[in-house]
Amino acid sequence: MASAEKLRTGRSGFRISKKALPYVLSLPALLVCIGILIPFFAALVYSLQRYRLSQPWARKFNWGENYLNLVTDQAFWNTLKVSLLYAGLTVVLELLLGLAIALLLQRRTAVNNFISIMLLLPLMIAPALAALMWKLMTNPGFGVLSYLASLVGLQDFRWASSPSTALLTVVLVDIWVYTPFIMILLLAGLRSLPTQPFEAAALDGVPRLFVFFRITLPMLTPYILTATLFRLLDSIQQFDIIYAMTQGGPGNTLTVFQVEAYLNFFQSTNVGRSAALLIILWAITFFLSNIFIKNWLRLRERARSEA
Repeated sequence: MASAEKLRTGRSGFRISKKALPYVLSLPALLVCIGILIPFFAALVYSLQRYRLSQPWARKFNWGENYLNLVTDQAFWNTLKVSLLYAGLTVVLELLLGLAIALLLQRRTAVNNFISIMLLLPLMIAPALAALMWKLMTNPGFGVLSYLASLVGLQDFRWASSPSTALLTVVLVDIWVYTPFIMILLLAGLRSLPTQPFEAAALDGVPRLFVFFRITLPMLTPYILTATLFRLLDSIQQFDIIYAMTQGGPGNTLTVFQVEAYLNFFQSTNVGRSAALLIILWAITFFLSNIFIKNWLRLRERARSEA
């Protein structure tokens, strides 16, 4: 009671009523929201302008011409395809691998806890630094992974320097960095599941595959959706791994949205086109996140009705 009274009164003696206290406590969230919306609306305004840093005197509104130029440009559709392909590959592979590791570490033992902690080490490395480390390991001249590939018959494997294998290389780096994130989320979900259904299935002699697909997987679906949503939103906005490894190349092989926007802004100084790319990226992420959130809410309502 005393601490609550001090919170409402303050050192200066200024009293805050109980009705106003929730609004005062929500001020930090309001400030964060304003800090997010200001850059967003600035980008939206820039995307409606013909604006180049090299020609500031020619800046004027073109009212959607940047978007029209994008949708009629083949390079934009290549960027969209590469971004969705990269996001789909990384999320699916990381989800499968993370789920497999989580199932192996499900039992609470000292060894499993130690292994789960050690597997989190890639998350402690900045993605750009991890990409540079992999770039050295995959160097065709002296990289350790290139040497190991030569031992199994893959001579002169070009890794990220070849258009045919560049996507595979950056996907491997992404998997190495972010699979522990999905693993730890699914592991937490597995260890929080109720034990009664599994004990009943064991007493009845139910096969393990049936238990996994009919009991474990449905109960784990909300955690899978949460992990997939976080990774999908991050993968479709990927920049640091791809730019550190290939700068979007070779050619336009890996020009995802963030890399394309970066190149348009800092190399071509085309602020309007860069902002339009980012607004389209925001619209895609907003659409995808709404789909996942609606499915997650539907699953939650179904679980409540069944309970």
